[in-house]
Amino acid sequence: MRYCLNCGAESPSEPCDLCGFTEQLAALAFRRRLVYITAIFLLGTVAFLPATQVYPPLDLDSMLVFLGVVAAVTLGLAIVLDLRARRSQPLEALRRIFRGLLPLPWVLSALLFANGWLDHAPPDVAVARVVSKFTMPGFVRPHRLIVRSWRANGRLERLAVDEDDYARFRPGDVVEVRVAPGEVGIPWVYSVLRHGSPGAPQRAAVPLPQRREPPVISAR
Repeated sequence: MRYCLNCGAESPSEPCDLCGFTEQLAALAFRRRLVYITAIFLLGTVAFLPATQVYPPLDLDSMLVFLGVVAAVTLGLAIVLDLRARRSQPLEALRRIFRGLLPLPWVLSALLFANGWLDHAPPDVAVARVVSKFTMPGFVRPHRLIVRSWRANGRLERLAVDEDDYARFRPGDVVEVRVAPGEVGIPWVYSVLRHGSPGAPQRAAVPLPQRREPPVISAR
């Protein structure tokens, strides 16, 4: 059974009764639309990176893995759609899934930006020790500080920092991590300071126990 690549009609006439496109024109319109939609999706994945640099979420690496899987699935669907179009197979189900994935990176980018920009709550302070650090080559060059987690899971935290903080801290340093709760509930790294530095928030001093001197007994 043949399908119109432009409107999805079954067994279309020449030209199609619904959209008026011929087979060659429908194929051209379909492939052009497929390229445009894929380009918009890839631009959304690129726009996701600046949002993670301005308001870096605490679980940034997990989000990047999720977005990478979504991008791989979307590009795979684009290839499958093109192959099925060449074989005149039905496309509507896969086309709807493909279009549903299109706004996902744009929604995530806007969500992360609004999560940090609208967040006015005071950040929480956690003390952690730097275990190691690493950076990756590329256009963005992300920098990570790996510290001991202060959360209940007890795993390691990979903190996204800028180039200055990456060069300033060494493995073994004790740092104070300011974590903002986020307006939509996504915790993000507000800042990373050296523990006890002037810029770190001051805590109330704990009074030391007083040493009792033995009573002096005078001899008469």
